[in-house]
Amino acid sequence: MKTEDRIREIIAKVNGKSVNIDAGESLFDSGLLDSFALVEVVTAIEQEFKVKIPDSDLGPRKFSSIARIREYLEAAK
Repeated sequence: MKTEDRIREIIAKVNGKSVNIDAGESLFDSGLLDSFALVEVVTAIEQEFKVKIPDSDLGPRKFSSIARIREYLEAAK
């Protein structure tokens, strides 16, 4: 399964909605994420991808879209 698909599944599980947006579209503007859901998504991403995301990286800019999350994970490897 592609990284973007795995990220979509995580977001769908956290907010209970299907994630039918382009990878570059804002998750916040689309209503799929807010600051509270972001923490849950980051926790699930850490578990799914076996990474540790430091608190200093928890911000809407780095996690604003599926593409940005994918780029972040690729850089974290």
